[in-house]
Amino acid sequence: MKRKITYLTIFLFIVISTFAQEPAKFGIKFSGFVKTDIFWDSRQTVSVREGHFLLYPKNELLDKDGKDINARPNFNMLSIQSRLTGKITGPDAFGAKTSGVIEGAFFGHSDGDINGFRLRHAFVKLNWKSTELLVGQYWHPMFITQAFPGVVSFNTGAPFQPFSRNPQIRLSQNLGKFRIIATAMSQLDFLDNGPYGASAQYLRNSAIPEVNLRFEFKNTNENRGCELLIGLGGNYKILTPRLVSDSNYKTDQTVGGYAAMFYAKWKNKPVTFKVEAIYGQLSYNLVMLGGYAVKEKTDPLKDFQDYEPVNTLSVWGDLHTNGKKWQVGLFGGYSANMGADVQLAGPYYSRGSNIDYLYRISPRFIYNTGKFRIAPEVDYTVAAYGKTGSKGEVEDSKEVGNWRFLLGVYYFF
Repeated sequence: MKRKITYLTIFLFIVISTFAQEPAKFGIKFSGFVKTDIFWDSRQTVSVREGHFLLYPKNELLDKDGKDINARPNFNMLSIQSRLTGKITGPDAFGAKTSGVIEGAFFGHSDGDINGFRLRHAFVKLNWKSTELLVGQYWHPMFITQAFPGVVSFNTGAPFQPFSRNPQIRLSQNLGKFRIIATAMSQLDFLDNGPYGASAQYLRNSAIPEVNLRFEFKNTNENRGCELLIGLGGNYKILTPRLVSDSNYKTDQTVGGYAAMFYAKWKNKPVTFKVEAIYGQLSYNLVMLGGYAVKEKTDPLKDFQDYEPVNTLSVWGDLHTNGKKWQVGLFGGYSANMGADVQLAGPYYSRGSNIDYLYRISPRFIYNTGKFRIAPEVDYTVAAYGKTGSKGEVEDSKEVGNWRFLLGVYYFF
């Protein structure tokens, strides 16, 4: 039944597109791509959708003979990243230009729903002379759409790069070459972790949206083909892990977390260079290391407890050529578990609580001819696993590496 509804929705989009009026009044234009990823890993990995969304290699898992069970290569090929985008135009409203986007892919909502049609973006925009209002589901504001890694892998640089799409209200104000962007968000597909597993309820029960504020400077010289983008941003949210304790007492203890980011992009005719650095907390929903943990039991009888966020640091850089037919690129990233500011009792509701640091080096090659693209990429990702200390820091770590050989085949329409 679910798939029938999906196919009916796609059919209705096509009908609307066929019989739409002129674009200046109302219309929808479809675009997208068909993509197949073929990949081979040197060992078992922590990933999503049957290995398609790679994060990092799994830790060693020794059998009774001391042999590493996870030191086993694996191979797969999938087309679930194939995408359909509908760009909507319409008449002006409130003195602003109106537009909308609805986009989906066949990534599914879980491994059990693989190949299922999944909503990626669905938003409307009002554009005045120097102000823009966006309402709907779109990239988290810490995913910089003008400066993200150009890797072939679907992870787009995660877990070094924030990766999340959120229902939101976003207001952007242009001030010449400067721009201010303020966003308030909820959660849907990309969730924080907690006592009941990954869920949106922890943010919802705080009754306060996640908020983000960014400042950007952009300077473009079209004659020289140059562009400079520099940005700073801050993010804050509050989670309520439980409404009732295990002893059946009402509780409303919360945990708050912030993040600070810097990003930059330099582009000229031959090459483009991008860089980003993030230091923050509660980054589980961004598909990065980190989260929070129980700090202490404040009332053992009623099972009341305090929480403390875990600090993380992440930096990455991406360099690529700008040829229309041939492109060569190199991505590098590093992420570290910085621990907490106080001693922690646990349990941990975080990603990689036993990982000291991660790093990745990933060269790629892209060949375009017409609407067709073929893109081989090599990804070497290392996770340093160890013992979690009293403040969430990881000690006595040992590096575990994975080689991924990936071939992406695209057809754009």
